Amino acid sequence: MPKPLNLAVIGYGFMGRAHSNAFRQVHRFFDTEHRFHPKVICGRNAGNARAFAGRWGYEDVETDWREVLARKDIDVVDICTPNDSHREIAVAAAEAGKMVLCEKPIARDAAEGEEMLAAVEKAGVPNLIWYNYRFLPAVTLAKEIVDRGDLGRVFHYRANFLQDWTIAEDLPQGGTALWRLDVKAAGSGVTGDLLAHCIDTARWINGEVSEVSAMTETFVKERVHQESGKVEPVGIDDACAFLARFANGSLAIFESTRYARGHKALKTFEINGEHKSLAWDLHDLNRLSYFDHGVPGETRGWSSIHVTDGDHPYLGHWWVPGLGLGYEHSFIHGAYEFLRALDDPASARRFPDFRDALRTQYVCDAVLASARSGAWEKVRNVQ
Repeated sequence: MPKPLNLAVIGYGFMGRAHSNAFRQVHRFFDTEHRFHPKVICGRNAGNARAFAGRWGYEDVETDWREVLARKDIDVVDICTPNDSHREIAVAAAEAGKMVLCEKPIARDAAEGEEMLAAVEKAGVPNLIWYNYRFLPAVTLAKEIVDRGDLGRVFHYRANFLQDWTIAEDLPQGGTALWRLDVKAAGSGVTGDLLAHCIDTARWINGEVSEVSAMTETFVKERVHQESGKVEPVGIDDACAFLARFANGSLAIFESTRYARGHKALKTFEINGEHKSLAWDLHDLNRLSYFDHGVPGETRGWSSIHVTDGDHPYLGHWWVPGLGLGYEHSFIHGAYEFLRALDDPASARRFPDFRDALRTQYVCDAVLASARSGAWEKVRNVQ
């Protein structure tokens, strides 16, 4: 018998749409006992919330997240709000006994993330952070190849995430659409927004990061704040690059910026091992580049795995071989993994929970600390 989970989504912006699509689609392609039932959409503007509810099939509308948590008919809360509200909503949701899903990063900093982890573990409620790129089939395949030991000893990991949307000096900061440029709302700039994705993927594939050495830059020092109307200092990092050592002894280079003219979302990683190398590019997300040194020299070279066959991760649930998936499917797969774990609590967890996401936040905090100090910084461990 299906086990419905009454769902409340808090926030109806970009991530509210991405998550809502996943909640709607997951049951059309994946069989699970637990099933999301879109019950409530919550947002500050009642008219916008009603329009969102009509489009995505939510039964009720709320404008105060506290009212959502007070409802006895809500099982799961999904937090799609700016980073400065993650801690307060997540802690209150856990205390109310709700399962908690939350957009990345876990919080503005590790101190807030620690409070969130303590709350969900004290309450014993299932929890997830939406580091969605893990769930793209080619990225998952890379993880499986590394886990098998096919690469041998890993020497290098490199990753970047490049955009160009904040170059204009007259672009304001703060407010509904531009809160990512406001340090009070976001906590950091590209480190928490973009590099956090790269760090999560790297940790998942290559293990824990032990220490980092970073530099950051804020290219536009002042911007008008949309809420105050005044010119205010910009506190976020527009660009960040850092070196890292992994616990397995491999070395890494990470780079992210919103000032790479011509790049809207260039996200890549490459991992070099003793026997093989792998590389992936979000712009061609259904392909995994693969180099095998064991191939005879006359035919040795980089090959391209088109990750669309039924025996590739998740693909058996979708279309015929050769037809690719997109960005939105990463969220559908994340929703499936969460439900699969509810169906079989003894099975291996295959999604990032609050504890896992706090480890990524510790790396982010160490990166920012290193940029301030100019020294190598050790990465803390989750207690």
